[in-house]
This record gives sequence, structure tokens and C-alpha cells, in this order.
Amino acid sequence: MPLQLPAPAKLNLILRILGRRPDGYHELQTLFQLLDFGDMLEFSPRGDGQISVDAGNLDIPLQDNLIFRAARLLQQHTDATQGAHIRLQKNLPHGGGIGGGSSDAATTLLGLNHLWGCKLSLDELAELGRQLGADVPVFVRGRTAWAKGVGERLTPVITASRHYLVLVPNCAVSTAAVFGDPRLTRDSTAITLAALREGLPGDTALDSDWLEQHAGNDCQALVESLYPEIRAAREWLQQFAKAQLTGTGACVFAAFDSAQAANDVLASLPTGWRGFVAAGVQESPTHRQLAKIAPAI
Repeated sequence: MPLQLPAPAKLNLILRILGRRPDGYHELQTLFQLLDFGDMLEFSPRGDGQISVDAGNLDIPLQDNLIFRAARLLQQHTDATQGAHIRLQKNLPHGGGIGGGSSDAATTLLGLNHLWGCKLSLDELAELGRQLGADVPVFVRGRTAWAKGVGERLTPVITASRHYLVLVPNCAVSTAAVFGDPRLTRDSTAITLAALREGLPGDTALDSDWLEQHAGNDCQALVESLYPEIRAAREWLQQFAKAQLTGTGACVFAAFDSAQAANDVLASLPTGWRGFVAAGVQESPTHRQLAKIAPAI
């Protein structure tokens, strides 16, 4: 039987850019919030060693598809002789800043590690994921987390239980273009998770008031200047709750205390606009699904 696994979305509740590194990448601090909504991947074994991908209407050359690249990387790293046919049900927008491609890659690594019996640890899979993109490790590890570096140095955190309304403007933002723009703010002061947690007892969840106080995205001003439709979406959502950009865009989001409150706002979207409601989760739906069918990695 094919193996079916979700590839969840993420939000950047905090995104701070500290500067540009000598290797050209940017030093970041971010708070990744995983969601219970995302793409779905189906893995079927092939005995001929070939990797095939049915990506539906996603118009990306196979060699550039992160699903294919993840499968080939795992195959080469482990000398696996098996192949796979992978079918993608794409629910997350391309270029939305919610981790669609990175999450697909991570689910591919996790799924094929199980399907092929590779028995790689999460540390090994996360390192492979880092080679594919800075956001892939958080999806491999499968926990809502505070991240440093280029986003790969992760500390799991617990966040308040909230529902998010995510709006999807009709545009796709190039991460490379945003990070390459000379107008991007790159001088935020480094902060520590311990300092951020000051005043919170023990390992308690980062509550809604804390999250609202510290929320922000250093990319937002630049992205909104380049894409007026993103600014319009955020300003509309701002009527109902504090709204901000996630990642480098294009999606914007706001948090609500209940699914009903978020869905009530979703129901009032202007004609032609798109969006979805999802719950924030502490553990990836991918990991929960794998735990039902296989021992922990």
C-alpha cells in the first residue's frame, strides 16, 4: 500500500535579520510555528531504482523540484537501490512564505527513510535537509521551535494554543530577491531565548500576550513596498487582529483564540481573496502519522 504523509505549513511568528554572513547567507533569529494544515504526499515503492514525481499542476522542472532532489539525495547518501513514485497533493501556495517546498522535502526524507528502511536518525536527516534549504531541518525535526543561524539551529518551544487565519495574496515572492535587495533591514540586535522568556515561569508555554508583544518580521516593510497586494491583505486583516507577514511572504496571518473566531473573519473575505484557517501545533502531523506506523526514529 502507498505511504501517505502530510507536509505541514509553518509561520514565522518572529523573524529578525541580524546581518549578512561571509558565505552570503543571512544570520537570522526566528520563531517557527507549525500548523495542522499543509500538502499531502503519497509514496509508492519502485523496484527499478527510479524516482518519479507527479506534482500535479506545479510547474517546476523535475531537477529543480525539492521532492525529487530530497529523494535523490537520500538515495545517494544511503546507496539505496529502491526507487519511489511520489504523488503530491498541493494545498500550500508556491512562494507564500509558509514552507511548502521545504516541508515537502522534509516529508520526502522522513517518508522514504521509512519506506526504504534506511534507518537514518533525525540528526542525519536534518543535515541532509540543510543541504536542500534552510527551512527544511525544522520540518524534519518536527517541532515548533526557536531558530538561529540560517534557521537550522533549533530549540523546541511550546506556544499558546491558537488558531491562525492565513491570507494568500495572488502573487509569489522570491526569497532570493528579498534577501538580495539592498533596502532590506539587516541590523536587528541579537536576542536570546532566555531573555525573551524573562518573566515566564519555568517551561510554560509562550502565551498569547507574549507572542503579540514580540511578534514582527524584518522583511515586511520591504515586501509590502514591492507588492501592494500584500500590504492590502495585511491592512484588511489588521482590522480584526494584529497581522503580519510570514517568512519573505507572500502570505500574511493573524492569530485568534478559537477556530470559530478565525473562520468568522475568513467568511467575510472580499470577493476573489483566498485564505485558510489552521491550528498551531507543537508536533508535526508528519511525525504523529509516522509514529502510528513505525517506531520512533
